[in-house]
Amino acid sequence: MLRRAFLAALLASMAAPGLASGEEPRRRTGGPSFIAIQALTANAARTGGRRGVLTVDLGLDCPDPAVHARAETLIPRLRAELFAQLQTYAAGLRPGEPPNPDFLATRFQAIADRTLGRGGRVLLGSILLS
Repeated sequence: MLRRAFLAALLASMAAPGLASGEEPRRRTGGPSFIAIQALTANAARTGGRRGVLTVDLGLDCPDPAVHARAETLIPRLRAELFAQLQTYAAGLRPGEPPNPDFLATRFQAIADRTLGRGGRVLLGSILLS
């Protein structure tokens, strides 16, 4: 049992040399002006009468520091409005129809402009219907 624990610790230190030396692990970010928004999910119809989940991963790019600070304080409100829009869109999605990223990006950008004013840009990461 002690041998297994030792081997696991050895493999972990070899797999992540930066962690073994005390460095902080690197996080994936979009830069200093990027604000990640937690993934949004909504129910959608799938073929065969089953229910599926539409997941959208997104974030905001706010290069202006004033807009960036305002956006960080308004994330809960913005996320709620984006979620309501995604729920409405997913409810109207026909079974077997793929999601339209252009439509979602346009609608999400309109919500961001209304909530934050001009200056923030919505960036879509991934759209998954499962």
